[in-house]
Amino acid sequence: MNHSGFQAKRLVQLALPVLIAQVTQTMMGFIDTVMAGRVSAVDMAAVAISASLWLPALLFVQGLLMAFTPVFAHHHGADNQKAIQPLAYQAGYIAIIGSVIVVLILSFAENIFTMMDLEPEMASLGVGYLNGFMWGVPAFVLYQVLRGCSEGISYTLPTMVIGFVGLAVNIPANYIFIYGHFGMPAMGGAGCGVATALVFWAMLIAMVIYMQLHKKFKELAPFKSFHMPDVKVMLDMTKHGFPIAMALFFEVSLFAIIALLLAPLGAIVVAGHQIALNFSSIVFMIPLSLGIAVSIRVGYYLGQDKPEIAALVTKLALMISFSLAACTAVITILFRHEIALLYNDNPEVISLAGSLMFFAAIYQLSDSIQVVTAGALRGYKDTRSAFYITLVAYWGIGMTLGYTLARTDIIVPHMGAQGFWIGLIAGLTAAAIMFAARLRYIQKQGVVHSAI
Repeated sequence: MNHSGFQAKRLVQLALPVLIAQVTQTMMGFIDTVMAGRVSAVDMAAVAISASLWLPALLFVQGLLMAFTPVFAHHHGADNQKAIQPLAYQAGYIAIIGSVIVVLILSFAENIFTMMDLEPEMASLGVGYLNGFMWGVPAFVLYQVLRGCSEGISYTLPTMVIGFVGLAVNIPANYIFIYGHFGMPAMGGAGCGVATALVFWAMLIAMVIYMQLHKKFKELAPFKSFHMPDVKVMLDMTKHGFPIAMALFFEVSLFAIIALLLAPLGAIVVAGHQIALNFSSIVFMIPLSLGIAVSIRVGYYLGQDKPEIAALVTKLALMISFSLAACTAVITILFRHEIALLYNDNPEVISLAGSLMFFAAIYQLSDSIQVVTAGALRGYKDTRSAFYITLVAYWGIGMTLGYTLARTDIIVPHMGAQGFWIGLIAGLTAAAIMFAARLRYIQKQGVVHSAI
C-alpha cells in the first residue's frame, strides 16, 4: 500500500468509530422523542423545547473542550505522553466550571418558559425534564475530557463502545421513568431528563473503567497522579477553545432562529423544513467524523514535525469527504419522497420536504468541505478564524440572504422555507471557501502555534 493509501485507511479507521458513536447519540435523541410521544404530544413537545435550552449551553462547553484534542494529539506525535495527563486535568477543571454555569442557566428554566408563554402543562413537564437532566451535566462534560484524551492518542474505539453503553442504558431508563416501573412514578416526558442524566453517568463511569483497564492507556496513566488547577494554562486553553464554542453556538442558534421565523408560515412549512433538516443532520455525521479524525492526525504529524504529511492527510480527508457527500447527495435526490415518508404521511408535508431535499443535497456538498477544513484548522491550532468565518458566513451571509428570500419581496417574491435553504447553502459555501483559504494560508506560511 502506498503512503497516500495508508493515510486514507488510517483516516477512515479513526473516523468510523466516531461516526458510529454520533449515530448512537442521535438514536438516543430519537428514542427520547418517540417514547415521550407515546405518552402524549405535549410530552414530546416538552422534551423538544427542553433540548432547545440545554443543547446550545452544553455544546458551548463541549466547544471549549474540543481545543484540547489536537493538543493531546500533538504531544502524542511528539512522543511526549506525560504532558497529556496534567493538561487533561486542566480540561477537567474547565469542564467542571462550565457545568456549574450550565446548571445555573437551566435552573432558570421556569422563568424562561414563562417568558416564552408556553402552555402550563408543557412548561411543567419541561421544568421537570431539566431538573432531572441537570444532574447529568457534570458527567457529560467530564466524559468529553476523557474522550478527548483517547482520541488525542489516535484511539477512537472507546468513543464507539461507550456510545453503545449509553444506548443500552437509555432505553430501559426511559421505560422506567417515563411510564413508571419498578416502583418509580410515571413522569411522562420529564422522565427523559432523569434517564438522560443516568446515561451520562453510565458513559463517564464506563469510560473511566475502560481507561483504567485497557493497556492502550497504560503509558498515559490518566488517574495515576493529581494535578492542581493551573490558571495560566486554563486561560490559554479557554482562549483557544472559545472561538470553537462560539462557532458551534452560531450554527445551533442559526437553525433555532430559522425554525422560529418559519413558525408563522404554518405547521406544514415547519414540518417539511424539519424533515429536510433532520435528514441533513444525520448525513452531516459523516463529514463531522472525518473532521474530528483529520484534526487528530494533523495534530499528530505536526507533533512529529512532519507538516508535509499533515497537508497530505488534510487533502485526502477533503477528497474522501466530498466523494461521500456526492454519493449521499445523489441518494437524497433519488429517494427524497421515500425519505420524507419515513417521517410523515401528510401529502403536503411530503411534497414540501421533497422539494427541500434538492437544496439539502447541494447543502451536503458545501458542508463536507467546511467541516473538514475547520477540523484541519483545529489540528493546526488555528481556532480564532472559526469565530470570524462562522459569524460572517452563517449570520452575515446565510441568515441575511435566507431571510431576504424567505420573508421579503426585495429580490424575488417571498419563497418561504426554500429561501432559507438557499441562504443556508450560500452561508455554508462561503464558510467552505473561507476555511479553505485560511487553511491554504496556514499551510503555506507554516503558521503553527506551539502546544500548551
